[in-house]
Amino acid sequence: MADPMSIRIARRVAAEIEDGSVVNLGIGIPLLVPDFLPDGSRCVIHQESGYLGMGEPARPGEEDPTLTDAAGQPVTLLGGASCFDSGVSFCVVRGGRLDCAVLGALEVDAEGNLANWIVPGKWSPGVGGGMELAQKARRVIVATRHAAKDGTPKILARCRLPLTAPRCVDTIVTEYAVFRVRRDGLHLVDLIGEASVEELRAMTGAPFSIARDIAA
Repeated sequence: MADPMSIRIARRVAAEIEDGSVVNLGIGIPLLVPDFLPDGSRCVIHQESGYLGMGEPARPGEEDPTLTDAAGQPVTLLGGASCFDSGVSFCVVRGGRLDCAVLGALEVDAEGNLANWIVPGKWSPGVGGGMELAQKARRVIVATRHAAKDGTPKILARCRLPLTAPRCVDTIVTEYAVFRVRRDGLHLVDLIGEASVEELRAMTGAPFSIARDIAA
């Protein structure tokens, strides 16, 4: 069962996705997003292991080991789904056919740089397909908790961890706020939690401007 803050983030991310989009979902909070797409949504979920048209989680006893989400959990396919090998799947990515990628983050910064694949000193299997998703999707939404477990900000003026991809992020959604990444830095467009603007400034590691319809 997902925690309430992750659910809040996923629900707000779902509101960002245009109907009919082809969307790739990363591990973690992004995989909760389909639960909050509106009934009748025409969004098509892409999975880089080789299919378009991910459906609901598979019921116990009905799992197909060849059909999993990004976290390796069994899923189903929607009617009209397409299956193909991983080479074709990455042609979808590299060809710029993804309207949106929703990715988690270890760090994200005011320039739109994304770090989400390694913590120095800890083992990682490699940057993998996340680098290509971040670079090639037409829009990249980061879905992340506002701070790390130790309380340090995950939204920074400049990433300190090795980058997954530079200047790729369009929108950042946390349990407290929604930011757009613009040429002049971060722009707060929505408060979605109980934090005030001043409290948000204190917990964010980068300055940000504020949309006119948000009370400072």
